Order: sequence, then structure tokens, then C-alpha cells
Amino acid sequence: MTGSDLDLIVEQYHRALDAFVRGDPAPNKQLFSRLDDVTLANPLGPPARGWSQVENTMERASSQLAEGEPTRFERISGHTGTDLAYILEIERTRAKVGGAAEPSPISLRVTTIFRLEEGKWKILHRHADPITSPKPIESIVQT
Repeated sequence: MTGSDLDLIVEQYHRALDAFVRGDPAPNKQLFSRLDDVTLANPLGPPARGWSQVENTMERASSQLAEGEPTRFERISGHTGTDLAYILEIERTRAKVGGAAEPSPISLRVTTIFRLEEGKWKILHRHADPITSPKPIESIVQT
């Protein structure tokens, strides 16, 4: 994958995420690997592994979002290898969350790993969490 190939798949991914925050997971699901080692770690639950779990996790998450605005993406880092690539971004948008009447701001720290599968780039792993600013060490303690 060249830098321009990475740019193309990331552009598709970003458009799919815009649909996702409007409650439509279909474009995003098309970009994910269907192999057994595909994983998704979103901020709503434990990591999902395998296509069936990943798909169910996406469906559940997108069903709780509506009327999302286009997402802004702040690239922190990225790298392209011969069959793997990654990006680290901050995603910022607004959407109605969980049936709320008004949109709320959403900011996520996201790492996405892409893998070349049968000549096409697919998302192998996505990890998203809401940590976008410094937190005290005590914030990791579970009570």
C-alpha cells in the first residue's frame, strides 16, 4: 500500500464514519475484514473478535446514534507497510446519543489497523475510547 492508497482507503473510512454517526453502519461494515481475527474495541463494551461479534457491536453502537454531523479527523500518526498500515486520529463530531433530543459533542481517540486481504485493504482492528485529554493516574482505578 502506498501513501496514496492509504489516503484513498482512509477517505472511504471517514465517509463511512460520517454515515455511522447518522445511525447507518452499512458503509463502515463493508470496510472491515471478515476473517476470524478481526477485532473492534469501542467505548461501549468489551472488545469484539470475529466478524459476527464485530458486526453485532457495530449495529448496537450505530443504533444509539442519530443525526450526526460530519466528523472532523485530526491525524496524529500513521504508517504504511507492505501488508499492514495504521492510523491514529482524534475523531470529533456531534450526534444525538441514546435518543437524546439534542446533539452532543463526541470526541474519540482512535487507532485503526488496515491489512491487505486478497488485493484489497480491509480494517483489521479499530480501537476507540473517549480519552482525548490528560487524566490523573487515579482515573484508571476501578471502584
